[in-house]
Amino acid sequence: MTSDRPRPLVAGNWKMNGTRASQAVVEAVRDGLDPALAGRIDVLVCPPATLVGAFAQALAGSAVRVGGQDVHAAASGAHTGCVSAEMLADLGATHTIVGHSERRADHHETDADVRAKALAAHRAGLIAILCVGETRAEREAGRTLDVVRGQLAGSLPDGATAAATVIAYEPVWAIGTGLTPTAADVAEVHGLIRRELAARLGEEGARIRILYGGSVKPQNAAELMAVPNVDGALVGGASLKAEDFLGIAAAYC
Repeated sequence: MTSDRPRPLVAGNWKMNGTRASQAVVEAVRDGLDPALAGRIDVLVCPPATLVGAFAQALAGSAVRVGGQDVHAAASGAHTGCVSAEMLADLGATHTIVGHSERRADHHETDADVRAKALAAHRAGLIAILCVGETRAEREAGRTLDVVRGQLAGSLPDGATAAATVIAYEPVWAIGTGLTPTAADVAEVHGLIRRELAARLGEEGARIRILYGGSVKPQNAAELMAVPNVDGALVGGASLKAEDFLGIAAAYC
């Protein structure tokens, strides 16, 4: 990692997993994170909304931060079952994921929906981790770059800054399947994202972190994190085990 690259971020997305007993996992991450490594990278855990407050308390004063997995675009109102960005911030969250492929697919979220959620995160002082990525059918049809370009254009708010925005590229076909793109494939997409960010945001676009997500494991983390324009990882299943999550972070040792 060269000094001109953005500070890496290793983030864990727990999805719909975890109960109060799972606090032992984040405590193990907190206690097992090498202090020297914590000085070079950012580490984030995004549990279900039910655990954000408890995890924030457990991690207070440590190098590990807590984020949400989704937000509603509105600050408050008649939206039964939803959580606002302001609510997450009130619990101690510093980040939130928006536009994850599972939200786009399962809840039919559009690029406009994702953009509104990113703006809500910014409004509440949270860092938005904005996800983009293609399905297997789109990749096999040779549409990967067009899909990612379109999602980025439609989902990224105007005036996005590196301080408040992270992009995560997650090829949908690689999430939870054990399949992983080659380093060359990842470099191609991350290069496209960097160029699109620079064209739209100028110098600020060069500073926005771009994470890779999709079957990241301790065994492949070092190769993936060394790819140009890969500034960290958005980790799914491996983040539920402290040893595996710390092993991925150790790619930056």
